[in-house]
Amino acid sequence: MTTQSTNSPAGGATGVGHSKAAAAIEKARSEGRAALIGYLPAGFPDVQTSIDAGIALARNGVDLIEIGIPYSDPVMDGQVIQEATVQALDNGFTVPRIFDVVEGITRETDAAVLVMTYWNPVMRMGVRAFAERLAAAGGAGLITPDLIPDEAAEWLEASDEFGLDRVFLVAPSTSPQRMQNTVDASRGFVYAVSVMGVTGARTSVGAAARAVVDAAHAAGADRVCVGLGVSSSAQVREIGAYADGVIVGTALVAALRDGGVEAVAELTRELSTGTPKTAPGGTA
Repeated sequence: MTTQSTNSPAGGATGVGHSKAAAAIEKARSEGRAALIGYLPAGFPDVQTSIDAGIALARNGVDLIEIGIPYSDPVMDGQVIQEATVQALDNGFTVPRIFDVVEGITRETDAAVLVMTYWNPVMRMGVRAFAERLAAAGGAGLITPDLIPDEAAEWLEASDEFGLDRVFLVAPSTSPQRMQNTVDASRGFVYAVSVMGVTGARTSVGAAARAVVDAAHAAGADRVCVGLGVSSSAQVREIGAYADGVIVGTALVAALRDGGVEAVAELTRELSTGTPKTAPGGTA
């Protein structure tokens, strides 16, 4: 096990430092449950509705919120999220609007709001400038699916300067050394991808999810959250028995598409019923 400081990403349970994401997960842990994390793309179907939907997440049981920046060539996103981001872009969404969405949610709720983004939009704006604006909007940090710690020196520096969380991804294919490097570089939590391939709701969650979580915990991560494919309270309960947080994306985007903000609120309430750690081995 690595020794972790209060500034470390996955960092010690007692040493959350200034990490908003860590504080939210630890609050859930203290209440005997896994944290529920909800993802929505910014600007879908329009900017104000994405703000309203984010507020609905926070008010109906979500502990942390991921807001995705629409991207023209997503490599990880499944069809539902791709179609939503295409609609947002067609409606004129531009990267600077992400700060309006984050601020709109943080102004109305206490939820920790992370931005999920491919790295190119951050580089185009300037890493430090992006970090400064995100912090000013009340954002908690970034989830960067296509950035690895070895190539993240500028982001590590900027996130330290502005007190932002940096969430990197690990997967079933992650080598032990890469796992260690990722755990050491992350702040807030480590994002465990439970399946190989693109996002999308699935009817079952593979055994690979638990193996990835166990490997990250073994490398010293105190907070490991699982994403990709979760769509029901039963799956939340299953994953929450061994993970510190459960991430839901596609199912929430589909709810927003089909039923608007109220459908997001309803699904969030249903998903949150699966967060108590009641399963065997489910202690935090």
